[in-house]
Amino acid sequence: MTTFEPSSEDLVLVAGGTGGVGQLVVGKLLEKGLKVRVLTRNAAKASEMFNQRVETVVGDIRQPATLPAAMQNVTHIISCAGTTAFPSKKWEFDQSPNLIEWISAFLNPKSSQAKAKNSPANLDAEGVSNLVAAAPQNLQRFVFVSSCGILRKDQLPWSILNTYGVLDAKQKGEEAIATSGLPYTIIRPGRLIDGPYTSYDLNTLLRAKTNGKYDVVLGIGDTLSGDASRIDVATACVECIFHPNTSGKTFEIVNKGSRPPMIDWGILFAQV
Repeated sequence: MTTFEPSSEDLVLVAGGTGGVGQLVVGKLLEKGLKVRVLTRNAAKASEMFNQRVETVVGDIRQPATLPAAMQNVTHIISCAGTTAFPSKKWEFDQSPNLIEWISAFLNPKSSQAKAKNSPANLDAEGVSNLVAAAPQNLQRFVFVSSCGILRKDQLPWSILNTYGVLDAKQKGEEAIATSGLPYTIIRPGRLIDGPYTSYDLNTLLRAKTNGKYDVVLGIGDTLSGDASRIDVATACVECIFHPNTSGKTFEIVNKGSRPPMIDWGILFAQV
């Protein structure tokens, strides 16, 4: 199966690199010997988290003017940025809502998104579109962590998950990527488990192992459902850039069945 080895010229930009999946992606890229640049709103946090082994660029995918500085010499982009499906502190409301305002936010999805800086619409739709627009035209791969259920939003449990538009937003992000002309891989995980590894140091990330005993299953057509280990999702994000046959592909990932001693990503990717 065709693969390629990393070059000293390769530089991977990770958006959402201090989040649960993103931290693991960064750790796995460093294990592979790749140069990593983390796009972050908090450079000190990212630098400390990864023991000064990554470049950090201050930027915000919600603000297009902050992105060009992050793109110099970038060969790959992995976007792990995301927020919660339901209103939470991560939505970054302009001011902390009181109990009545929280209830109102839950009962009025459009109102809650309008008042939040970090809603799915702002991050997964507009933010990802901004990242695509800023990407170098000679980019080798744009990898995007999306979600199972994108094509099943009228079915349970996806219709509940999409109450506040998270699947709508991710689908818009997917469309921006797929129509951009850039080489891409879109990964749709099931319900994320293992972690999140918030505020772990690099040594811990490099030792991270899935606590599950389940195999990795990939599928196409948005037919899979179930749990997906953040560790396996992060590994898929990194491994796919070494396999040219994953370019232009969209696939789901979940964990099911008995886990073998070793996961052969080449065989898995050949199935999709």
